[in-house]
Amino acid sequence: MKYNKYIDHTLLRADATQKEINQLCQEAIKFDFMSVCINPDYVARCKKQLAKSKVKVCTVIGFPLGSNTTNTKVNETRDALKNGATEIDMVVNISWLKQKQLTNVINEIKTIKKACGTRILKVIVETSLLSQQDKINACKCVIAAKADFIKTSTGFSTGGATVNDIKLFKKYVGNKAKIKASGGVKTYEDMVNMIKAGANRIGTSRGVSLMQGK
Repeated sequence: MKYNKYIDHTLLRADATQKEINQLCQEAIKFDFMSVCINPDYVARCKKQLAKSKVKVCTVIGFPLGSNTTNTKVNETRDALKNGATEIDMVVNISWLKQKQLTNVINEIKTIKKACGTRILKVIVETSLLSQQDKINACKCVIAAKADFIKTSTGFSTGGATVNDIKLFKKYVGNKAKIKASGGVKTYEDMVNMIKAGANRIGTSRGVSLMQGK
C-alpha cells in the first residue's frame, strides 16, 4: 500500500528557515505527499514552490495554544487563504473544551469553517491535555460544527497521537469526520498502526524517512 497521500509533511518549528521550507517543498514534490504543513508566514512561499505540483498547502491557526479570540482566528484563516493555503488546521479553545463550554467550541469551529468555505478544516484538540470525556466531547463538537477532520495534537504539548485515541475518535466520529494523527508518529510502524486504527491523515516531520520504511 502507498502511504504518501496520507502524509502532511510538516515543519512548524519557530526557527524554521527559508532554506528548510524550500527543502520541505521539494521533498513533498518528490514523494507526492498530500500537503506541506507550515506556519502562516510561509504560506505564500510554499504556494509558489508547489504551484506546478498536486501538493496542497496546509497552515495552522490559533497555534499552538488555541487561546486566541475567535475573531483573531477568523482573520488568520482569511489571510492564510488569501496567501494560498488550501487546508486549515485550527487549534480548538482547549479551556472551553475542558470547562464543557461546548456551545462556544461548536460556534467557533462553525465560524472558522464558514471562513474556509470549501477548503478543508481540521480541528486540533490536543489530546494529551484532555480526559476521556473531553475527547468524546471534542468528537461531538467537530461533528456538530461540520468540520472535515479532528486532529490529535499540535506536537508542541506534553504528548502526541496514540493508537487508542485514534480508535476512540473513530468510534465517535464514524464517517462524519476524518481523523488526523499528529505528534509522535516517528516510525513506519507508528504510521501503519495509526492508519489501521482509523487515521486518514498523518502529520509528521519525518515523512521522508517514513517513505523509506524507517
